[in-house]
Amino acid sequence: MALPTLGQLAPDFTLLDHTGTPVTLSDYRDRSQVVLFFYPKAMTPGCTVQARGMRDVQAELESLGAVALGVSIDPVARLQRFVDRDELNFPLLSDEDHAVAEQYGVWGLKKFAGREFMGLIRTTFLIGRDGRLLHVVDKVRTKTHHEVVLDWLKQQAGKD
Repeated sequence: MALPTLGQLAPDFTLLDHTGTPVTLSDYRDRSQVVLFFYPKAMTPGCTVQARGMRDVQAELESLGAVALGVSIDPVARLQRFVDRDELNFPLLSDEDHAVAEQYGVWGLKKFAGREFMGLIRTTFLIGRDGRLLHVVDKVRTKTHHEVVLDWLKQQAGKD
C-alpha cells in the first residue's frame, strides 16, 4: 500500500493509548499539529532511542504547537510498561491488527538478520492543524529522529 499523498487529509483513526483510553486523530484538528510516528516494537533498542528522543523534546514540540503520537502493533499493556520504564510523556497507541499502519502504507515486507517478514516500517507523518498531511519522514534514523522533526517544525513556523 502506498503512503498517503502530501496535502490530502491524513487518514483518521481511533486507537487505544497506553492507558486504554481511545485517541482519535481528528480530535487534534484545529488544535495542534501532530507528529505521528510509527515504530516497530516497544522496548527494543532502536525504538527506545527514538522514543526517548521524542520524550526529551516535548516542551519544544508544545512551543511549536505540536503533539507527538507514537504508534506500534504492541498491545496496550506492553505500551504502558514502555511508558513507565522510560518515563515517556506522550501517548503511545496500540495498532495490534496493523489496520492503521496499512492505511498509512507503513505495513510491509521487512528484512532483518537474513529473513523476510511483514512488519511496521518506521515512518513519521507531520500533520497540520487542518488535518492535512504536510511532510513525511520515511528514512528515519532513531538517534536523530527528534531533531529532524523539530527542525522541520521550526522551518514551518518561520514561514508563518
